[in-house]
Amino acid sequence: MSYIKNNFLLYNKTAEKLYFDYAKDMPIFDYHCHLPERQILENKPFSDIFEVWLAGDHYKWRLMRNYGVNEEKITGSASNKEKFVAYCTALGTAFGNPLYHWSQVELKEYFGCELEINADNAEAIWDECNDYIRKNSVTPKSLIEGSNVTHVFTTNEVFDDLTTFEKIKEKGYGFSVIPAFRADKIMNIEAKGYLTFLGKLEELTHKISSIDELESALEKRLLAFLSVGCRASDIAVENVYPVSKKEDADRVLKSTIAGNAVSAEDSEIFKGYVTYFLMKLYAKHKVATELHFGAMRNNNSVMLERLGLDTGFDSVSDKNSISNLSRLMDRLNSEGALPKLIIFNLNPKMNAEIMALIGCFQSDEARGKIQYGPAWWFLDNKVGMEKHLEDLTATGHIGAFVGMLTDSRSLLSYPRHHYFRRILCTYLGTLIEKGEMTANLELVGSVVKDICYNNAIKYFNI
Repeated sequence: MSYIKNNFLLYNKTAEKLYFDYAKDMPIFDYHCHLPERQILENKPFSDIFEVWLAGDHYKWRLMRNYGVNEEKITGSASNKEKFVAYCTALGTAFGNPLYHWSQVELKEYFGCELEINADNAEAIWDECNDYIRKNSVTPKSLIEGSNVTHVFTTNEVFDDLTTFEKIKEKGYGFSVIPAFRADKIMNIEAKGYLTFLGKLEELTHKISSIDELESALEKRLLAFLSVGCRASDIAVENVYPVSKKEDADRVLKSTIAGNAVSAEDSEIFKGYVTYFLMKLYAKHKVATELHFGAMRNNNSVMLERLGLDTGFDSVSDKNSISNLSRLMDRLNSEGALPKLIIFNLNPKMNAEIMALIGCFQSDEARGKIQYGPAWWFLDNKVGMEKHLEDLTATGHIGAFVGMLTDSRSLLSYPRHHYFRRILCTYLGTLIEKGEMTANLELVGSVVKDICYNNAIKYFNI
């Protein structure tokens, strides 16, 4: 039987009461994920547990690589069953890894399977879960609705097809799927396929031969996103770059269009200006910005060439962005163009610096206008979540926090919200039992509900 019990991660009676009375049944608002909207629209039943559990999940792939599993049984030509058994074998001794918890919870919540995941049980789990899938017609819609999700913000490039979202709305699902606007492929001017991406944007807007024309095209696409309900945007950079001059960005763009190679310095000039422009644009149209930084991408060039982007070969950058971030926020604020901003940081060494900076730019425009986003990616684990809550409460205001998200390509990731909720309730419950905060559970419970769901609803003007 599974070691996951009702009081899992709930270390005292107050934590249990907070979780079961206030947190557990709150809906889920997934305001940042990478779910494929086309898959949600098509809503095809899954064929086996591998397809829904392992395909495309680079979190699980990394764990298998750390255990020495051959790539053929991760992303290669091995059968679905062989890959599934290899994952169960690797997971069985991955004590302390968040996947050790998440995967066990996913089996229990979605398939009613309580066998502990390890090499000995892999075959039985495969058979039990596949039997459940056959009997219950497990689909994207059933998984999302069964998880009590009300809103899903996918992450979409500026040239993505927006008709998919209109078609999903026509389906009348019990949840909404809304695109978040992401211009990374237009910002990353040094990328191998940049001119191809620029061409895709031109097809949807107009000819782009200058920075003015690029700005106009980006605003046209943002308006198209807004027409299908967009409330959020996303920017992902390794480092926050200094705000450069518009004419310098124009020079870099024109040089690139002419076929010239882009230097590292010119890449940073372009990204620094475009980040500033985009955030001004988001403020103008009242779109919240989700800023992710601190990821060092594509470390393994051999595997990048073999498997492509987002396959498990990124890591944590040691670059310090705090000064540049301060100057960017100050300039936008001085111009009356600082949007609602959720800052996601991947380097825990910068937690305190970011939290202190956030407090310099709050306003009554929104409760918690500038947010310290939840523990993200490599910090999305028990230790990272606990540290995030400590840093958030030390210099911020937990009552304004917009809560958890999945940041996942997997439809089975929603138990991560409850994983966070249990940690949150233990954090507050422990403070209560130590006599360090109010014991008014009705008051504390209302804050828990807000963090779980209500604050995000208000923040994104749903």
